[in-house]
Amino acid sequence: MLTVDFDRLGLKPGDRVIDMGCGAGRHAFEMYRLGADVVAFDQDGDELANVLELFGAMKEAGEVPDGAHADIKEGDALQLPFADGEFDRVVASEVLEHIPADITAINELVRVLRPGGTMALTVPRWLPEMVCWQLSEDYHNAPGGHIRIYSDKELIGKAKNAGLVYDGKDYAHGLHTPYWWLKCAVGVNNDDNPLVKAYHQVLVWDIMKTPGYSKGTRLAEKMLNPVLGKSLVLYFHKPL
Repeated sequence: MLTVDFDRLGLKPGDRVIDMGCGAGRHAFEMYRLGADVVAFDQDGDELANVLELFGAMKEAGEVPDGAHADIKEGDALQLPFADGEFDRVVASEVLEHIPADITAINELVRVLRPGGTMALTVPRWLPEMVCWQLSEDYHNAPGGHIRIYSDKELIGKAKNAGLVYDGKDYAHGLHTPYWWLKCAVGVNNDDNPLVKAYHQVLVWDIMKTPGYSKGTRLAEKMLNPVLGKSLVLYFHKPL
């Protein structure tokens, strides 16, 4: 389930890229498949160990082109252990809403991006996220949870102040917004609720049908994204 459009990001084989706050590695895996030189970066060592294992399995299975490289790095988003301008592309997906010093994190991402390089920042979209916060305190009060709700204007402004040029935006995962509203309404940890279970099964079915996605669900999500897309996706470049 990808949030970033790598064609829009301008990703090419051989590009050196960082997936900052990679989590389970969904974007890192896809960039590796596309032939990039990938660094999966996170502060969770256990999560990174699983990502590294899957990198190896992908290589053994012949899922990546010759010349592609992938590795992991554990560290702090506020002090990235990389040289200035080291990366051609930067991805930070669903990360900044967890970081108190988000401006420092954005400045670090800009620092390690080369002039002319591109960046994708994704965060929960304002309206769907606000409804979740109103429905459930547990949704955002969990340790390590969301600490802010971004408007489009706020995050674009912070990125521009850090030296980036805004290239455009998109919205993603419209089918997931009603699911999270439902979970918040019945209790975010109440996975046994019949409606939650049924909706979850639909989402899993839709994801697992890759690459043969259901035309019906793809059309439904395409129609829902502009109105109810769960994620805001912003694209930028660093001027030469």
